[in-house]
Amino acid sequence: MNEKVLSGKKNGMSVLFLVIAAYIIGILLIVLSGISMDQAPAPLNIAGLVTGILIVSLGWIFLMGLKVLKPQEALVLTLFGKYIGTLKENGFYYVNPFCVGVNPAAKTRLSQSGDVSEPGTGLTAIVNGAQAASMLSTDYSSKKLSLKIMTLNNSRQKINDCLGNPIEIGIAVTWRIVDTAKAVFNVDNYKEFLSLQCDSALRHVVRIYPYDVAPNVDTTGDGVADEGSLRGSSEVVALRIRDEIQTRVKEAGIEIVEARITYLAYAPEIAAVMLQRQQASAIIDARKMIVDGAVGMVEMALERLNEKDVVHLDEERKAAMVSNLLVVLCGNHDAQPVVNSGSLY
Repeated sequence: MNEKVLSGKKNGMSVLFLVIAAYIIGILLIVLSGISMDQAPAPLNIAGLVTGILIVSLGWIFLMGLKVLKPQEALVLTLFGKYIGTLKENGFYYVNPFCVGVNPAAKTRLSQSGDVSEPGTGLTAIVNGAQAASMLSTDYSSKKLSLKIMTLNNSRQKINDCLGNPIEIGIAVTWRIVDTAKAVFNVDNYKEFLSLQCDSALRHVVRIYPYDVAPNVDTTGDGVADEGSLRGSSEVVALRIRDEIQTRVKEAGIEIVEARITYLAYAPEIAAVMLQRQQASAIIDARKMIVDGAVGMVEMALERLNEKDVVHLDEERKAAMVSNLLVVLCGNHDAQPVVNSGSLY
């Protein structure tokens, strides 16, 4: 199904004036026929009266063909089940009064821009992690499609990364309709379809990456381990999620403008353990740096003593000096000096 844009239909104002004029003429015919009932021949009065009644009673049918579109709005029209075209430019249109606007997602409300629920009405439903509300409202007259860029903010999902660690992640997807015919006729409900495909694409991509950098993990599929991760390669992951969603929703006439990660964290059941792991790794790295620095300082001290010929130390005294310096430099607390007033032996 390809989109067919209707043009040359912006004559709504002229038709409106004609309908108003027809109503005025119909009312005048009824009034004049009633007044001249006794003066003019009966057939003429009856004909004028019937004509006026028909105009007044059937003129509203032509008003059904008047359509008003604001900027960035579209209206998909069908005539007795057949797709006849789409109105896309803003203006005042007149079309066949029996044409019907089609928008299967008009009553669907998602947690996104443009979908505002009326208070006191609605039936809440969960659509694969995205909270949706199908409104049971009596105002179903608007069948227009918005062509604006909209933002879909699906609820957070709990997904296992490539190492099996459960994480919670949420994304915001900006999208718009580029082909109204595909959006209306190729899928049952393009909003729910988009929400489901966003969740599916997110799960597919997240399972490829680890939460943090891990050894021997290939995230690109080239057979070579890399340093890709959800936390460190957020731009790459977001671009990959966007491309994955675009591939899935192409047949629905939807363009994915951007996808961004809005929330990323370990699941609550392992968050405390992972925090301890990160703390232990940080402590080990800090200790390693301290030891490296202490060894370098000891080497420098021994070299300076030999160069200046300050004191001659045998191997046993060197070992004792190295031990004392390492204890002082690597200790967590300040050293407490011990003054030896006698011999070292």
